[in-house]
Amino acid sequence: MAASLWRAVMGTGGGSSSSAPGGDAAGGVEFWHGAERTGWLNKQGEYIKTWRRRWFVLKQGRLFWFKDPAVTRASVPRGVIPVASCLTVKGAEDVLNRQFAFELSTPTETMYFIADSEKEKEEWINSIGRSIVQHSRSVTDAEVVDYDSRPQPPPQPKPTEASEPAE
Repeated sequence: MAASLWRAVMGTGGGSSSSAPGGDAAGGVEFWHGAERTGWLNKQGEYIKTWRRRWFVLKQGRLFWFKDPAVTRASVPRGVIPVASCLTVKGAEDVLNRQFAFELSTPTETMYFIADSEKEKEEWINSIGRSIVQHSRSVTDAEVVDYDSRPQPPPQPKPTEASEPAE
């Protein structure tokens, strides 16, 4: 599923990145500097469920990963997750039976990661959680109703003692 997220972000049918520095997957995000969070995590592969150590960069609503921590303008991410598509991020030690594990869930997939310590795990969960909140929208722009500009129904008269029938 991460590959399909990658293709969706890149706007291509395949998993290859553009020849432009950083590739189209960056979506204009300069991931090589000023990240909200960076660090090593072990990530489970999408097809072959082995664990691979990758360098992660969280910036402007995207979680990028690379093979090498020396990320430059010319670096091409191995993958990217748009956090706005994510529903939850939470601990997953009980699911994986592995220490410092956490999961990141989208409507169609759950991805698993393992940090190097409990502190690192909590920091990643907090950072990704904040990013989800900042970059997700509960309704689309087309669904937003501007109540101030809608035609208002005429005011209804309130019942008063004077309008009640006398007994």
